[in-house]
Amino acid sequence: MGARPKLLGHRVVARVTLDVAVRREFDYLVPAELESSVQEGTRVKVPFGPREVMGVVTKILDESPHGNLREIIKTVGGQALVTPSILRLVRWIADYYCCAPEIAMKAVLPDAVRKEEEGWRERLFVRALPVHGELPKLTKRQEDLWTIVEEWRELPLQELVRLAGTTSATIRRLEDKGLVSIAPQISERDPYGKEHILPTQPLELNAEQATALKEVVDAMERLAKPEENQAKRKGHGVFLLHGVTGSGKTEVYLQAIAHALGQGQGAIVLVPEISLTPQTVERFKARFSQGPQQTLVAVLHSHLSAGERHDEWHKIRQGRARIVIGARSAVFAPVEPLGLVIVDEEHEHSYKQEEAPRYNARDLAVVRGQQEGAVVVLGSATPSMESYHNVQRKKYGLLSLPERVDNITMPLVRVVDMRSAALKEKGISIFSPQLREAILQRLEKNEQVMLFLNRRGWSTSMQCPDCGHVAGCPNCSVSLTYHRAAQQLMCHICGHVEAAPTKCPEQGCGSAAIRFAGLGTEKVEAALAKGFPMARVKRMDSDTLKRKEDYRRILGDFRTGKIDILVGTQMIAKGLHFPNVTLVGIIHADLSLHIPDFRAGERTFQLLTQVAGRAGRGDIEGEVYVQSFTPFHPSIQYARRHDYAGFYDQEIEFRRELRYPPISRVALLTLRGRSEDRVKFFADHLRKEMDELAKELGDTVVAGPAPAPLLRAENFYRYQVMMRTAQMRELSHKLTGKLEALKIPDDIRLVIDIDPMTLS
Repeated sequence: MGARPKLLGHRVVARVTLDVAVRREFDYLVPAELESSVQEGTRVKVPFGPREVMGVVTKILDESPHGNLREIIKTVGGQALVTPSILRLVRWIADYYCCAPEIAMKAVLPDAVRKEEEGWRERLFVRALPVHGELPKLTKRQEDLWTIVEEWRELPLQELVRLAGTTSATIRRLEDKGLVSIAPQISERDPYGKEHILPTQPLELNAEQATALKEVVDAMERLAKPEENQAKRKGHGVFLLHGVTGSGKTEVYLQAIAHALGQGQGAIVLVPEISLTPQTVERFKARFSQGPQQTLVAVLHSHLSAGERHDEWHKIRQGRARIVIGARSAVFAPVEPLGLVIVDEEHEHSYKQEEAPRYNARDLAVVRGQQEGAVVVLGSATPSMESYHNVQRKKYGLLSLPERVDNITMPLVRVVDMRSAALKEKGISIFSPQLREAILQRLEKNEQVMLFLNRRGWSTSMQCPDCGHVAGCPNCSVSLTYHRAAQQLMCHICGHVEAAPTKCPEQGCGSAAIRFAGLGTEKVEAALAKGFPMARVKRMDSDTLKRKEDYRRILGDFRTGKIDILVGTQMIAKGLHFPNVTLVGIIHADLSLHIPDFRAGERTFQLLTQVAGRAGRGDIEGEVYVQSFTPFHPSIQYARRHDYAGFYDQEIEFRRELRYPPISRVALLTLRGRSEDRVKFFADHLRKEMDELAKELGDTVVAGPAPAPLLRAENFYRYQVMMRTAQMRELSHKLTGKLEALKIPDDIRLVIDIDPMTLS
């Protein structure tokens, strides 16, 4: 393999990234009969050792440095599945996030598209034929059937059987009489195809919205002019749209996309959670389902079936769907040409992929926009420190929407000191007297209430007061959470479940006085049912959402007034618009403040502001109660005043002092293994190697090794080395080579996380 370059004459060579974990690419000869069909991005089947494996062509070469090349066996699929622009992005991911090319490629192509056997689904369709003259004589059943066919014109045979309550044999009689044709055709699996969506028209923008839209449109037109040289095209291609909750960011998105479509370009819209997708899809389909800019809206996220994902992806690749909505993986959608990328709620940590390649979809959106000359809009009421810092450095343009639309006022936020409430109540209650009274008042007026607690289950721990035993997870360094409905103790890290005991399980104790401490959404729901028996209460967390349709059903019931009080975790904190919600209560505002992470203050501020933003979005002024044991913490006080700029100014000083992002970038190296001693020993060795690398780079700080905040997870002990640097591209590049030379024992795994969102 290390031979001198060998000229292969007229034989074309293809460089292929294989679907197997080999951390490198391989060269193959292209057979003469395949030369016209093999290009960059083509899926191919190739020999690899004794096996045949799938891969993607990443480069076409005239020669190879390797001899004895084997031939490509065949191509898979009609057109190149990976576009040249996406290939460029794959290379960037592999380089920056220190991962193998095949892992980067796997992130780009969904399984349903990569697999050779996946394909389009064919179904029998019934289509009405033109009738010349009088109808032939029909039976009563045939007449009823013909009426349905006339109305629909074309529909699947099985669907017609269901609608008419008949058999396929009866439908065949209509075919015999020349009224219909029955033939197979491709039937696309549309995850939202059964929904009836009423079209909408663009809304009139206020002055701030109009200014924001103009900036985005001007940038799109500037970037769309290839005749201008690069210097003239300078100017912002990335914007931070900082708009308070309810300021009409979505309408700006919709009208910006309309402009992109008018230019013959497509758009990608990223949303942070799958749960937000249905609502977003509905709004976008309603706007672009008809009219001169009518186009298909494709959806990409992990809750789609393999068939749905296959069909949606190919709609995009064929250019029929020019708008794509989805969670983080939608950033790879093969939209060509791409004019606009929108990242809604850009601050959300769910844009970060937690397994390799550990990319951040927000950052990739910016990179892809720059590579393809597309405008990128990052929208949020509570921007990430990184994005706002880039505004301060003039890397991004700032678009501000400081007011809610239709002159709706921001909700009044009241902070309740739970320390004094606990003294008055002689113990800690779930609801402060102030919140309890506010709930009663809103219920009396037939208004709705949302209560937020970012912790599911009944209690966070089970403890024996006699011997001190705390029920802990056998696999992780955490206590087990008690779920009363299921009578189970559960670990929310590894999923371990065991039956809840009725007495202390500790040998030699057996006390029946076991106590359940802490608070979860399940307990809040029960307390509401007891304290407000007339109210219709519903809980929304991952325990109650077992099926795909549960989320839409609960929100639909809440929207139509069938639910008075909605209790939930962070899935109710963002993106939801309910005009009749006039009160929001945050049960325990301190939860995220005390985690061992430099972003704890930022996360708390964002969460409180986002949750508070669900109140008062209609005609009635909203009110928010924040229950806290640290009521004077800056994150809580700035959130109370809806003061993002104030929060940023004080937080950036703390980050600057310790050289934490966005002042520098972080690479987190985590070693995990089953023996704590061996992991710690190798972590010490890793630290020495990283010290040498830091000296080479300069301006790089190495910290650790230290136990991870969660030392043991899923029976693996974890130690971390952290590197902080201002030159991450160079560090990433050198890190890959350094770690490949490092002899890591088989029983220890090294995880590299560039720009981590959590330190746990």
